[in-house]
Amino acid sequence: MARDKRVLVLGGTGHSSKLIALISTIPELEIINSLAGRTRQPAIGSTPRRIGGFGGVSGLINYLREQEIDLLIDATHPFASQISGNAAIASSELKIPRLMLVRPPWKKVEGDRWIEAENNEVAVKVLANLGSRIFLSIGRQELASYAHLKHLWFLIRIIDLFPPDSLVPPGKILTERGPFYFEEERSLLQKYEIEAIVSKNSGGDATYAKIVAARELGMPVVMIQRPPLPEGEQVSDVESAVAWIKKMIKLMINS
Repeated sequence: MARDKRVLVLGGTGHSSKLIALISTIPELEIINSLAGRTRQPAIGSTPRRIGGFGGVSGLINYLREQEIDLLIDATHPFASQISGNAAIASSELKIPRLMLVRPPWKKVEGDRWIEAENNEVAVKVLANLGSRIFLSIGRQELASYAHLKHLWFLIRIIDLFPPDSLVPPGKILTERGPFYFEEERSLLQKYEIEAIVSKNSGGDATYAKIVAARELGMPVVMIQRPPLPEGEQVSDVESAVAWIKKMIKLMINS
């Protein structure tokens, strides 16, 4: 009797959680949910999971072999370029079908005052002309890029606190997890007299309310653009990812 097919989901996003919930009902599929471990209390369910890095491309290749992975789903954050690149190389080396589940980026609409920046270094240069009170919404991994800006005050929102010896810019730290809502975000910006926002173009609904609030208040947003994706098949919604997985399982069973 043939064993169940095994899928590794590189996750950590709301998209990946929804995907895992849907494919957990597929009887001939075994799921492993892999998380980077950057969030100390990730929002995850009861699916078998592993937490932490793989040790580069070679480590990922070894893991895929040892676990006899049949399918690889890259449902990581749009800015997790290193693991996405490693997944592309490892899956190609082992000839494992790979799919990227990539939520669409936010699109600029009428009323938005976006200043698009290629990366944090460019964003830092832009801030000099935007005011002295900045809402920094980029996660905790890249705060050091702004730590030298002692003449500015930052409202910093992160999910988990950083290590005590981390380099961080001056200001106030909020530890909160989305989703966030428009009324709350507008009130937050007004309460702290924020003059500009720095945000990654993460896409999705969970943190978009701050962009809507900035639009209503006429506030500039320094929007950090996504890094390029590796080549490969991709979909933008969970339902399409489920259909792809079912199709691949059928092909494997019938081959």
